[in-house]
Formats: sequence, structure tokens, C-alpha cells
Amino acid sequence: MVRVALLAIDARQAYREYHKPQPYFGTAPEALLQGFALVPDLEVHVVSCTQRPMDAPPKLADNIWFYSLFVPKLGWLQTGYQGCIRAVRRKLRTIQPAIVHGQGTERDCAMCAVWSGFPNVLTIHGNMRNMADTFKPRFGSFGWCAALLEDYALKRTGGVFCNSRFTDEMIRPRTTKTWLVPNALRESFFTRPRSAPREQPPILLNVGVIAPNKRQLELLEIAGRLHAAGRQCQFWFAGQADPADPYAAEFLARIQVAHRQGYARYAGYLTGEQLLDCFDRACALVHFSKVETFGLVVAEALTRGLKLFAARCGGIVDIAEGVQDAELFEANDFAGLEQRIAQWLEQAVRPPANGAELMRQRYHPVAVARRHLEIYREIIDYRSSSATRSKQ
Repeated sequence: MVRVALLAIDARQAYREYHKPQPYFGTAPEALLQGFALVPDLEVHVVSCTQRPMDAPPKLADNIWFYSLFVPKLGWLQTGYQGCIRAVRRKLRTIQPAIVHGQGTERDCAMCAVWSGFPNVLTIHGNMRNMADTFKPRFGSFGWCAALLEDYALKRTGGVFCNSRFTDEMIRPRTTKTWLVPNALRESFFTRPRSAPREQPPILLNVGVIAPNKRQLELLEIAGRLHAAGRQCQFWFAGQADPADPYAAEFLARIQVAHRQGYARYAGYLTGEQLLDCFDRACALVHFSKVETFGLVVAEALTRGLKLFAARCGGIVDIAEGVQDAELFEANDFAGLEQRIAQWLEQAVRPPANGAELMRQRYHPVAVARRHLEIYREIIDYRSSSATRSKQ
């Protein structure tokens, strides 16, 4: 039995939903936990920090325990997560894991892992250094600090799980060891039957936080031009939009006009079940990020049988590899994207023939969880043999 401490962000803290009784996590950690629950020989202890005390169940599954640690606000980013680090160290001394796994470098998890006092590894979900180099956050901002702390953590961890070849290329020069391990997809994407027929005229779906990186305003312009040219389709946008953010505010204003004219709509932030319904009604996914570490939504859409139009960046290249009719474009080739969508709409709209089966083989949560267990054992065995040699 391998005892693992998984340091993950409780989304109730991330979204300030302190009233909710059950913890929930980002899509990739949630899917990984679903796989862990089905893999024997694993004992998993999930540890999350929060700025307010919250209700928490003692267990998430038969072999998965959960701990919510209250840390006052002073112990977070402004102090380099020192309060979180101390709280996690205290809890880990009682758990005594064989290995600590920090999920992501965006917030506290990576720093807590490398200062845990136990053998540790990290998973990169969003490459904060790459994001900072692309978007140039101001000195002292969250993005600037996150990139700095990521650099610090990568130098001190035992190794990094990279979810794409792109991530591996970016991370390998900055850390001691890497493993190429994709993110898992949630089990419901494989097990739930289709809930709705594809709608006509066809829906082209875009999923992601409304932000400059995801380029929804540019896609909305394409939707408007296709509508003006008489192309029968609708663009649906799903994702969190902060009205205080200038980019999101402009999108919210312009989508109202598009909705009245009948060629686009904003579905808001969708839960897992709502997102599945949306996938099952749509015919295609249009995903055109500037920077994309993995591109989980791309794999989710292919699993549900959608046609793919996407920018050739990050892990999207890995996901689309071998998928028939998946179409990738250079990062700023909006003209090419618009032209191909128009041609596709003129043809018989049909999904890729092999996308769903390839996604099952690559990203099913049990397959990804088993790969994690192999790597954990590799690290534990290596440390054990090294300790034996040092005593001789």
C-alpha cells in the first residue's frame, strides 16, 4: 500500500463558496481522484488550505481521506504562503505519507509540497512562468508572484508531472526530473449516455474563462461575419466572466447584441453535468487560446464526439494527434479558422470518427491514476535503494 498526500486547491476557497458542505476541485484533480478511488494499493490523503473554516467530510472515497486546514489571510501569497506551509507540515507529520504530491503551481500547493519535509513531486496544470512571459504582469501582481514562486518550487522538488510535451519542454530545464503524464478526464465523460441530440443549425461551442488568453472577443467577431454571410450556425460561449475585468465586460456587452441578432449566446459558468449537456447539443468546439498548457476541454469535447477547430499550441497538439478531421491552426490565423468553419458548415456536419475512442485510451481516470502509482513506486524504490547504499 502506497500512502500519498495530495495537496490540492479546494474550489470552495478559490471561488469563495465557503457555505458549500462538500469540497470540490479543478477538473483535472477531480478526475485523478476518481481514478485513485478505483485503483487498489493506494491510500490517498487530500489536504487543502482555506481562509475560512469550512465543513468537510472525513473521507471522499473508501481509500481517500480529506483535511481542510484553516489558514488566516496573512499566511497566504503576501508571505509566500508561510501560513499554509506550516499548517500542511503539521498535518503531514500525523499522516506520514511516503510521498507528497502538489497539484499545481498557481497557488499554495507547490510551495507546501517542497517545504513539506517529505519526498515530493509536483504537477504542472498552468505554466505560470510561460504565462508571465506572454502577458507581462505588473511587478508584484498575482501573475508576477506566481511565476517567481513556481521557479522556486521547481528547483526544489523531486520531479514534475508534465501533462503535455509542450509543458515538458518548458519545465525540463528548470527542474531535476520530469515525467510525461496527461491530465485525466472525469469519469462521467466516458460513462454518461448522450443526453441530447445535436441541434440544428449547428452549435459551435467555446469553453473557458472569458479572458484575453482565450480570445472570445475575436471568436465573436468571426461569428458575426459568418452570420452576415448567411452561414447558419450559433456560437455558444461558456465560462466564468468577471464584469470588473475590462475584457470580460466588453464581451458581456457585445454578446447581448449578438444574442439579439441570433448568432451567439453566453451560457455562463457551467457545472459538470451542465457542461456535458452543452457538449452533447453542440457539433464542434472552437478553442483558440494564446497559451495552453494542456487543453483539457479539448479532450473533453473529443470524448463527446465534437468536431475540433483549435489553435496549434501547448498540449492541444498532443490531444489532437491521430484524431481524424481535427483541425489546428497557427496561433493568429483567424482568417484560416473562419474560412474552414465556413467550408465545414457548407458540407455535411459530422464528428470525427475516432476521437472518442482515442480519448478513452489516453485519458481515462483509471489509466492516468495507474501511471501515477507507477511513478510513486519508482520514486519510493529509488529513495529506499539510495538510503541502503548510503549506509553501506
